[in-house]
Amino acid sequence: MSSFRSEPFLWIHLAGIAAFPLLLQIAWLGLAVGEPLPGYWLEVIFLWIVAIAPIAWMQWQKPFDIFSLLFVALKPDLLTLEQLRILSLFKSQKHRVITVIGSLIMTVSIWLPYKLAPIATPAAAFLPQWRIIGLLIAGIAFLVSHLFLQVPLSVLGVLFTSHEQWEKTEPIAVSNIAQSFTLLGFRVRKILPTLVS
Repeated sequence: MSSFRSEPFLWIHLAGIAAFPLLLQIAWLGLAVGEPLPGYWLEVIFLWIVAIAPIAWMQWQKPFDIFSLLFVALKPDLLTLEQLRILSLFKSQKHRVITVIGSLIMTVSIWLPYKLAPIATPAAAFLPQWRIIGLLIAGIAFLVSHLFLQVPLSVLGVLFTSHEQWEKTEPIAVSNIAQSFTLLGFRVRKILPTLVS
């Protein structure tokens, strides 16, 4: 087994998939608020534009930099050679295929809760019954759930990289990280001090 698979950040972000079903439940509650607007396809299109398009574009063009947690990110110039090679894998053609698959999963994940929203109406009764509030709750929940789906799927793509492919992977240039990846949060020297040097 290649040592890159023991990188803590890969496993931390893979574990983020646990938030995906919880966020879908929040979105489901949001969709149960108020009466659907006439022409429900407009609502579905709105949710697709708000929740799927931004994350799909990000993962396609500037993938999420996994060497970050919450509101902090490792400074690019402090990444190890192995971490730079891992980032290169997020720019591969396989990564883009995974992004498309994740977007298709999210499209189904929007449509199903939308169709089943009436079942959740009693659970959403405590919220103000304004449809716009429900759509905003659902839109934000779907957006975050899409991120928590796409990043773990991308990590799986890295973890399933063959030894031969890993050996051929060139590290990304530090100077290209800012323009090639989405870096969220403050730049810090350490995030996992006991695991990451």
